[in-house]
Amino acid sequence: MGQIGGSLDAFIGAVHRRAATLDNEIELVCGVFSQSPEKSKATGKALYLPDDRVYTSFEEMIQREKELPEDVRMDFVSIVTPNHMHFPPAKLALENGFHVICDKPMTLNLQQAKDLAAIVEQTGLVFGLTHNYTGYPMVKEARDMVRNGKLGKIRKVVVEYPQGWLSKAEEHNDYKQAIWRTDPARSGAAGAIGDIGTHAENLAEYIIGMHISELCADLTHFVPGRQLDDDANVLLRFDAGAKGVLQVSQVANGEENSLKIYVWGELGGLEWHQMEPNTLHYKTQESHRLLRPNVGELSASAKAHWRLPAGHPEGFFEAFANIYRNFAFAVKAHMAGKPADPLYDFPGVHDGVRGLAFIDTVIASSQDEQTKWTKFVQ
Repeated sequence: MGQIGGSLDAFIGAVHRRAATLDNEIELVCGVFSQSPEKSKATGKALYLPDDRVYTSFEEMIQREKELPEDVRMDFVSIVTPNHMHFPPAKLALENGFHVICDKPMTLNLQQAKDLAAIVEQTGLVFGLTHNYTGYPMVKEARDMVRNGKLGKIRKVVVEYPQGWLSKAEEHNDYKQAIWRTDPARSGAAGAIGDIGTHAENLAEYIIGMHISELCADLTHFVPGRQLDDDANVLLRFDAGAKGVLQVSQVANGEENSLKIYVWGELGGLEWHQMEPNTLHYKTQESHRLLRPNVGELSASAKAHWRLPAGHPEGFFEAFANIYRNFAFAVKAHMAGKPADPLYDFPGVHDGVRGLAFIDTVIASSQDEQTKWTKFVQ
């Protein structure tokens, strides 16, 4: 793996590195970790990389790595930069024969997402997107239960993602994560709905196996002077008839990272909380069961994504690592000329396109005071 972004003072870069190397399937061999050459070199040194494999730009890294022998050079790039710097290195890497895994949202805007999807189709290379919450074993179990009809026909989905860390104007307090996430030039057209709303959208579609067809949205920026939304409330209609509610906020004072999803069907319901990820609630009118990893008979998909005996908590890093491990399996299969095993799934480029289409549709709906429902156009 070669990494683009993720210097020592970045939050998500270290998460990606730890997740990628957890299963010993991936080795970090090179990187350009910052637009600052000094910061990039310092990060490479801290990660014990040789000086000649730490680069000053992604263009230099891709070109120099391409010139190395095949058994030495990187096999793929991991892109962990702010949103505006996702598309250029992903495009260049794919065009030069390197697989790509990228943080979400996939690109700065929908047109870039469509262009990237076309490049992935043309090259046939593997592309992964780190919607990491789909990597949890009990999310896999929830999806499997829905697919196997355990809940009957799905009627309603409620997904919520409240955070409180932007309750104040942290972007004016030299807080790096707040500065770029509230800047349209680097974050894109959306704030909270892009940063965490796309996670909620992806999780809902992943579990119930339906696509959003229409939505009705209300976006707000509560903090004075903030340019992008920090709160969103969205009504959803899905293509197979289910209805839904999606609410996200980064000004929910006192909340941490409280992603939750509720799914109700004709025969029962499911409930999963990201802050208690080892428990999946399965409810009917007659009973309430708690499903846990490695306890009882669970799906093959759930079994393939836990690592420890029952009662040993697994969490954020392990779920993130499942995405990277599954991506690595797909890259290895591609190298061997074999199809990837669908049991080891991960979000891909088309999930990324839907994420950007979701952002655009939510913004259009929120700005339209005349039309209640806005068609979801991809």
